Amino acid sequence: MAKLYFYYSAMNAGKSTVLLQSAHNYQERGMKVLLLTASIDDRFETGQIASRIGISADASLFDNHTDLMSLVENEPNGQPLSCILIDEAQFLTKQQVYDLSEIVDTLHIPVLAFGIRTDFQGELFEGSQALLAWSDKLIELKTVCHCGSKATMVIRLNAEGIPVKEGAQVEIGGNDRYLSVCRKHFKEAVRE
Repeated sequence: MAKLYFYYSAMNAGKSTVLLQSAHNYQERGMKVLLLTASIDDRFETGQIASRIGISADASLFDNHTDLMSLVENEPNGQPLSCILIDEAQFLTKQQVYDLSEIVDTLHIPVLAFGIRTDFQGELFEGSQALLAWSDKLIELKTVCHCGSKATMVIRLNAEGIPVKEGAQVEIGGNDRYLSVCRKHFKEAVRE
């Protein structure tokens, strides 16, 4: 039975690595997968899902206007899709998450979505909020704070490495701009 899975974490927990490993597992068995990533994520080559450990794969792009149901239904004929894997799923819209649930329920294609749960202000992303509500299975991928506790939050840093407390929810960046921390260190950073 197909399901909608949401793999969530703070940054640097290996979400893209797990996604790429899952894709490899399907492909190694001769199955067709559809890889999707957010068009606004320009940290690596456009149209690529890349892990910090050095592995990558080509992917189709989505933005706020992408009709995911049409995209899947209009996949080139031939071998049917066995799985859809989505990187940067926090950037999905609520409607797109609903459409993913329709793909699972009506087309019987499993969907594995990978994303960050909260932004640098501790607020849920729209896509993450919808995935937390609509997914059949929630899987937390873990990473650690500098203190050794589980990191569940993300701090945005300015050019001087100082935590930022205000700004747009979406600002693309990597290790130079974001730091995964535990709740205690998140609260300390936003209080200062």
